Amino acid sequence: MAERPSALLRARDLTVVLGGVTVLDRLSLEILPGLRTIVLGANGAGKSVTLRALHGLIPPASGTIDWQGDRTPRQAMVFQRPVMLRRSALANVEYGLAVNGIDGEPRRRRAREAIAKVGLEAIAHRPARVLSGGEQQRLALARAWALEPDILFLDEPTASLDPGAAGEVERIVAAIAAEGTRIVMTTHNLGQARRLADEIVFIHQGRVAEQTPADRFFAEPQSQHARHFLKGELPWN
Repeated sequence: MAERPSALLRARDLTVVLGGVTVLDRLSLEILPGLRTIVLGANGAGKSVTLRALHGLIPPASGTIDWQGDRTPRQAMVFQRPVMLRRSALANVEYGLAVNGIDGEPRRRRAREAIAKVGLEAIAHRPARVLSGGEQQRLALARAWALEPDILFLDEPTASLDPGAAGEVERIVAAIAAEGTRIVMTTHNLGQARRLADEIVFIHQGRVAEQTPADRFFAEPQSQHARHFLKGELPWN
């Protein structure tokens, strides 16, 4: 039997309380290297809060988050509605690199490369805030990709996009993963989850109800809550 790889990230008994409401309730999971993880669950289950807590944006009330090795891996996160700065598309990417200590020609080169990878080189000098929603999301991915992160958290990156724009985002996510970046992503789109996921983390009421390979999850989910979810029997709201 192949030896199980060491976890890149291990969360233990995470509890997050927001506005007096317990959103995550002693949630535990492991993120292994080399996989694309899709986080599923009904609205309000705690998917987005899980990603924000793992990324360090929300401090847990209790519990631990441990990273493998001697250093915290380089991280990036892209949201459903990315924030665009009042500057060109290219300058948005350069700014992200600058605040991470990358200057001079390496910054300019990496920004140009990232813009090209997401297919925005023709509009690189256009103000970012006038771009379409799909173009802005591709730009947000370029901004993250340029950082060469070890792990990329994606929170509903296609939720507000039309099918064509969503397809472009999926293509870019797959390309980022192919270069070795670990992907952890939330979505409500089960077809997208089937296309992108190596494994599924299913969250119910602030806890991980199931973490399993994607093909097994869709063929034979182990938890009752997941079976109901796939049948459309869990409420979205």
